Amino acid sequence: MAEPITTPALEAYATAHTSPEPAYLRAVAEYTEEHLADRISMLTGHLAGAFLTAIAAMVRPQLVVEVGTFSGYSALAMARGMSADGRMICLDIDPEHVEIARRHIEASPFSGRIEVRQGAALDLLAAIDGPIDMAFIDADKGNYRNYLEAILPKLSDNGVIVVDNVLWYGAVVDESDGSEDTVAIRAFNDAVVTNPELECVMVPIRDGMTLIRRRTAP
Repeated sequence: MAEPITTPALEAYATAHTSPEPAYLRAVAEYTEEHLADRISMLTGHLAGAFLTAIAAMVRPQLVVEVGTFSGYSALAMARGMSADGRMICLDIDPEHVEIARRHIEASPFSGRIEVRQGAALDLLAAIDGPIDMAFIDADKGNYRNYLEAILPKLSDNGVIVVDNVLWYGAVVDESDGSEDTVAIRAFNDAVVTNPELECVMVPIRDGMTLIRRRTAP
């Protein structure tokens, strides 16, 4: 894996100048750090979580769909910005992650508004009726394009899709890296930016996030 895309000092500075996370998010982070240390890179964390909160607060989604939930941090971060009657459906194939996320969600202020479904994401996405106002894709990289194509027909007119890990710790610009995930992410990034029906912006936060929406301007 390539080097982090920002320096530790810059990351710490940006985090220090981001509004503090609420106690229930901090509890998820601490649990993940203690019990899932071997997968800690999967944790969205404070800075990226606050970014998701801000996007959700601007979109005010009534339906959020998350592909890849892990321990529940990103779901709860987005839930902070949902509309008052908003709800969320989270998809994850790992039964351990599903159990942990459900426990953290149950202990949060959003219990009853977030549902975690276990199974293959493409099958679960097919069963979700739109419109989807916000989606977050953060699962197996080889299926990123498939997830996008499954969500787009159900995306609301002003909906937004956020995709994580699009810089893959800088590996996307390492021409010597031909690993499967790196190749898949490069192909996904190229497909998004060349799609004439979409507008996107790639943001170098955490491991890179791309915001996608339908094109509305000439």
